[in-house]
Amino acid sequence: MIVGLDIGGTKTDAVVVDHTGRVVEQLRLPTGFGSAAVLETAVDAVARLAVLLDLETRDFESVGVGIPGAVDVRSGRVSHAVNLGVDELDLGGELRARLGVSVRVENDVNAAAVGAFHLLGQDGADYLDSPEAHSMAYLNLGTGLAAGLVLGGRLWRGSRGTAGEIGHIPVDPTGPLCPCGQRGCLEMMASGSAVARQWPSSHASPVHALFEAADAGDPLALEVRARLLENVAAAVRVLVLTVDVTTVVIGGGLRSVGQPLLGGVRAILDSWALASPFLASLGLTERVQLVPAGFSAAAVGAALVGMTTSGVV
Repeated sequence: MIVGLDIGGTKTDAVVVDHTGRVVEQLRLPTGFGSAAVLETAVDAVARLAVLLDLETRDFESVGVGIPGAVDVRSGRVSHAVNLGVDELDLGGELRARLGVSVRVENDVNAAAVGAFHLLGQDGADYLDSPEAHSMAYLNLGTGLAAGLVLGGRLWRGSRGTAGEIGHIPVDPTGPLCPCGQRGCLEMMASGSAVARQWPSSHASPVHALFEAADAGDPLALEVRARLLENVAAAVRVLVLTVDVTTVVIGGGLRSVGQPLLGGVRAILDSWALASPFLASLGLTERVQLVPAGFSAAAVGAALVGMTTSGVV
């Protein structure tokens, strides 16, 4: 039995999977704020899973963790996880000492990419038959925007761990200043924070409020939604044009909008294909899909990362 943890800014999803990647137990806890609280949340989650399965924590074969921020996958150290209140934390080392099992730590978007790729392999029996011919990008639309890449069946982090940081590709030089120091980054146009900035709302889910207002004909909502969908479509186009992935899977908090999001993005990709024979030849619309509702991609992916040292999905 392998544990996977997805430690987010407000919640931690925890799963236990078997060696086929099948989820056998899961739970959700609120995430504490600050290094000590984040560590305690992780320990508590593993302990609760053990109780549910009538095990001791040391009975688990390994624990994999997906977490925001900069992650040193060799040491398990996490830095600059701002939304968690973590500046520097030896998460891997501390968890190993507390739990007595092997621990691997991965960036949360990368972990989610592994989980989504695994799910594609289950849903399509031939998807992994020739892994060198298949690749996938996991497009995370959350507070920010980033992608995780699985190429030839392996997680691709890049030479410095920044592969997939497409949210910081500038698309509007006169656009709003991004926290990264550039102007008009893709993340400033197509993310949860972008929606909140352009469409302030007290709704529990501002993006749902945006789509509802747009459906009702609100002029500003229509404008903001159109900008969101166009830039999500641009992110799909970037991923296909740069690494020619077989599939782009959309996940993250904005994924909860569901079919209106996917349908809107596909409609824009179709319109671009009508104007460009080159884009039409790429079949962008057929390549994009949503992570299934209720599937904890990052937690499952973290568990899968935790069971291997090779990076093979």
